[in-house]
Amino acid sequence: MHRRILTALLTLSVAGCATTKPSEAPPAQPPPAEQPQSQTPAQDAESFRDQPPKPGQSPELVLPTFEQAKLDNGLTVIVSTRKELPLVFAGIAFAAGVSQEPAAKLGIADLSYRMLLEGAGKRDTVALDNAFADLGVSPAMSVDPDGAFVGARVLTTNVDAVMSLLADVVLRPTFDAKAFERRKKQQLGELVRRMGDPNFLAQQAYYQAVFGADHPYGHTSGGTPKTVEALTLADAKNFYAKNTGPRAAALIMTGDVTLQQAVELGKKYFGGWKGGAVAPKPPPAPPAPPRQQVRVVPKPGLEQTVVLVGRPGLAAGHPDEYPLELATTVFGGFFGSRLNMNIREDKGYSYGANAHLGTRLGVGPLTAYAAVRQDVTGPALSEFIKELAGIKSNPITEKELAAAREGLIRAFPGAFETVEGLGGSAAQLYFHRRPMDEFRRSVEGLQNASAAEVQRVAESYLDPASMQVVLVGDPLVIQEQVTPLNLGKLTLVETPASDMAPKPAVP
Repeated sequence: MHRRILTALLTLSVAGCATTKPSEAPPAQPPPAEQPQSQTPAQDAESFRDQPPKPGQSPELVLPTFEQAKLDNGLTVIVSTRKELPLVFAGIAFAAGVSQEPAAKLGIADLSYRMLLEGAGKRDTVALDNAFADLGVSPAMSVDPDGAFVGARVLTTNVDAVMSLLADVVLRPTFDAKAFERRKKQQLGELVRRMGDPNFLAQQAYYQAVFGADHPYGHTSGGTPKTVEALTLADAKNFYAKNTGPRAAALIMTGDVTLQQAVELGKKYFGGWKGGAVAPKPPPAPPAPPRQQVRVVPKPGLEQTVVLVGRPGLAAGHPDEYPLELATTVFGGFFGSRLNMNIREDKGYSYGANAHLGTRLGVGPLTAYAAVRQDVTGPALSEFIKELAGIKSNPITEKELAAAREGLIRAFPGAFETVEGLGGSAAQLYFHRRPMDEFRRSVEGLQNASAAEVQRVAESYLDPASMQVVLVGDPLVIQEQVTPLNLGKLTLVETPASDMAPKPAVP
């Protein structure tokens, strides 16, 4: 059987291939034409590797548009419309933040605002969390020096539902006593964890060094174990009542929503909000005296030394903001910066060193940072000072300025990738009292800052003599290696960690 099938297949195959009669010879094919020999030497086939490929056309920078309105009760409404997806981010930005905490009640801003999600309206903590979860979202909360922000991203069809929940959260928080004690214990537990982090200890000491312990910006968020332990439910209620109200808050909506729709939603859910609080004034500008000491936070046996060098910088909107942003970027703001190429690439002292201009409603910090090997603490700090001094002796080049300008401008779209990112950007506009076209102004300011302007502010603000120094590490190593640098008297900084020592049992 199989043989017959095979024979039949072979017969069909031969019949299908026969296109001429057996007696006819196939037409003669002309001989193949000779291929001309290449005139280029064989080794030139790789010559294209001599030049790197040229980059393509840069995409056009598209910045979001922010619009603003105000309700009759004073509530600000900020909207950025993006229709690509049926998503909306809705939130409330509060104008009072950590900087409004009384000195004796540090940590109250965090505790008060986070109580908003511990029960609102007729829902306790669990029911409120479930109500958000039923919409497929988890609300986000942030507390910053200049404000606080609570909100959530939802599908367009669920905007009304999430606005109803946000209205309960903002207007009708329960401030339940048991929930307060639980949240307070969580905050104390977080402080215990943070007190073991050398970077947090450095930040605490740094803010005090730059702003002063009594300045509104002179402390980190969350408070200290001692201050948080003393906080009461009445403190949390009083802080929230005193610092929030329609004239000290903004409804932020971004994504698949228009300004008109946001205003209508604002009227519906927040139009009846009352309260006398107003947006606080910027904190006073701190002095920037010459450095007289090097502050040391002792951590015996620490394998690395945390180095923080900085001073008061600028408030948002200052005329020097864009030139100084460029100068700071050249100094330490990206991988190819002078500081990182020295500390990391050349010396190998650290995994990375950076610098940052932190503009705020008031004057923010201008900071350089690295965590370096313990055995090179002194040499690394010496290189920090050397690079700061080099800004004047070795002026910023056009190539460095062009790289900083391009990097800063091209980084803008990253903040606007999501509706949440748009919401956060809108909140920063509100916190810092900036105009709705601030991002366009920023791009133009970075583009138009001249080399002379950048060099001027670099020499003025990056003067090493005005930079405060904070070190966290082994005190014996620091004393041995840093004392010969003659940067100022070494001063030990006490940390709040001692507040967490176990208290004797009460009989």
